[in-house]
Amino acid sequence: MSVNLNPLADRVVIRPADEEVKTKSGIFLPETATKEKPQEGTVIAVGPGKLLDDGKRSVMEVKVNDKVIYSKYSGTDIKIDDADYLIVSERDILAVIE
Repeated sequence: MSVNLNPLADRVVIRPADEEVKTKSGIFLPETATKEKPQEGTVIAVGPGKLLDDGKRSVMEVKVNDKVIYSKYSGTDIKIDDADYLIVSERDILAVIE
């Protein structure tokens, strides 16, 4: 699936991971029982980097298809073609999962 979103500066577009709907013991939970949204997702698009004072761009530390963990209340939620995305600043990404 391709998304035509081109983030600006040091912004990153993330597709959040699907919420767990089944417990480890195999019990399925209704959607209303899940209280928190996931803080993990996959990078879909990366901006060119922040413009520095000397006119150069900073190098982005994440790349497309990286699995990342991001801050709990960060970014802007958007919905395109029934798919949820999150646009965050690169500084709101806490870690890359390898």
